[in-house]
Amino acid sequence: MTLRYESVGHTDTGKVRAHNEDAILVRDDVGLWVVADGLGGHTAGDVASGMIVDRLRALPRQGDVFDFVEAIEDTLSQVNAELRRVAREQNVDVIGSTVVVLVHDKDFMLCGWVGDSRGYCFEDGHLRQITRDHVHGAKSDVTQLGQAQPAGAGVLTRAIGAEEQLFVDWVVTGSRPGMAFLLCSDGINKELSDAELDQEYREHNDPQMVLARLFELSLNRAGRDNISAVVVRLRD
Repeated sequence: MTLRYESVGHTDTGKVRAHNEDAILVRDDVGLWVVADGLGGHTAGDVASGMIVDRLRALPRQGDVFDFVEAIEDTLSQVNAELRRVAREQNVDVIGSTVVVLVHDKDFMLCGWVGDSRGYCFEDGHLRQITRDHVHGAKSDVTQLGQAQPAGAGVLTRAIGAEEQLFVDWVVTGSRPGMAFLLCSDGINKELSDAELDQEYREHNDPQMVLARLFELSLNRAGRDNISAVVVRLRD
C-alpha cells in the first residue's frame, strides 16, 4: 500500500541543557505523529515525555478516526493519572510534559495538544499556527507551569501530569495533497520566528530538507532548549 504522506522527525539536546527531556514519535503505519516536551524546572521531565511516546507507540489503530482519537485521549489521561501518582509517591510537585499530536484521515487531519508544544499547517504557500499555546500572559524563554516568572513572563496553564482532569484541545484541517504540517517543541520557537519557519517551508518542499534546515538554523543560534520537530507532507 502506498502511503498518502511522507514524514520525518528528529530531537536534539541543544547547546545548553545537560540532557534531553523531549521525545518524538513517527508512526507512518497508523498516521500518528507526536512531539512531547518534558517540563523543564520540574522533576523527571524526560520520564513524562518518554511515557507519553511509549504508550502512544503501542496504541493500535482500530475503528474509525474518531475511535482512534478517543483511544489517544484515553491513553493521555492514563499517563496523566500515572504521572500524578508517581509525583505523590516521590513527594514532588509535578512530573509533567506538554504534547502535540497529529492524526491522519483521508478526509481531514486532526491536531491535538496540551501546553505550548505547537502544530503548524502549510497550505496555499503559507505556514500558520493551528494550535493555541496554553499560556497565560506573555510566552517567553522562562515560561513554566503554575508560577509567575521574572519580568512578567507567562505561566503555562496546562500540561500532562499537572491537574487531576486532563483536557486535550483539537483542531481540524483539510487533508489535501501538497499540504504539510510541523509539530515542534518550544525549543524551535525560541530560536526561529514564525516568519522564518514560513520562509523555510516556502523554499523547501521535501520534509527531510525542511527538518534539516530547522535544526541547522536552531543549532547555529543559541540552542537554549531541547529541540524537537516532526514534519509531515501529504503526497500529491
